[in-house]
Amino acid sequence: GESGSPDTARDPRGFAVKFYTEEGNWDLVANNTPLFFVRDPIMFPNFIHALKRNPQTHLRDANAIWDFWGLRPESTHQVMFLMSDRGTPDGFRFMHGYGGHAFKMVNAQGEPIYCKFHFRAEKIKNLSAKEALRLGGEDPDYAIKDLYNAIEKGEYPKWTLCIQLMTFEQAAAFPMNPFDITKIWPHKEYPLIPVGTMTLNRNPKNYFAE
Repeated sequence: GESGSPDTARDPRGFAVKFYTEEGNWDLVANNTPLFFVRDPIMFPNFIHALKRNPQTHLRDANAIWDFWGLRPESTHQVMFLMSDRGTPDGFRFMHGYGGHAFKMVNAQGEPIYCKFHFRAEKIKNLSAKEALRLGGEDPDYAIKDLYNAIEKGEYPKWTLCIQLMTFEQAAAFPMNPFDITKIWPHKEYPLIPVGTMTLNRNPKNYFAE
C-alpha cells in the first residue's frame, strides 16, 4: 500500500533481505506471496497506476484495480492468494517470504542451475477480514510494533531459507515458462531444500541510520 497505510491492509508485503558477503552486498527482493500479478514487465506501470488513487477524486478506486485484474487473466492465482486469509497475515513474524523470480546460479566449478528462494516462517498466522479491518483503524502500526516488541523480549523470529533447483534440461522440458512469475514451481517435482536460517535478534539502534 501507499506510505502510511495500515499494516493490516489486504496487500502483498515486501520481504527484502540484504546479504553482506566478502564478494559484495546483494539484495534479494521478495514478497510474502510466491506469485505476482503480471508476467510482462511492460505491464508493471499500468498495474501500479491501477492501484493508485483516482486522479480526479483522489479517492481509492476499487473499479480500477478490478478492471485491471479482469483484463489480465494471469493475475487470477495471485488475486485468489491475496483475497484469502493469507492476504492479511497476523504481523510480519508469521508470513513466508518468496524471491518469486528464478535466478541463474553458478557454482565454483562454473556449472549453472536455476534457483528460487523461499524464507519459511516457523508458523503461519493470519487475521480474519473483520479483525484486519478493526486493527487497521485502531492500531495501524500493529505489525511493526509486534515485531519490535517480540525482539525486545527475546522472542526472536526465525525463518528457514530454502531453495528450489531446476536444471537447464528440466527447464527446457517444463510444461510452461519456468520464468513466468505468475506461476509456481510445484514442490512435488522441485522440493524445498533447506540451506540456512535467518534470525532477527536485535532491533535497530537508530532506524534512520541503519
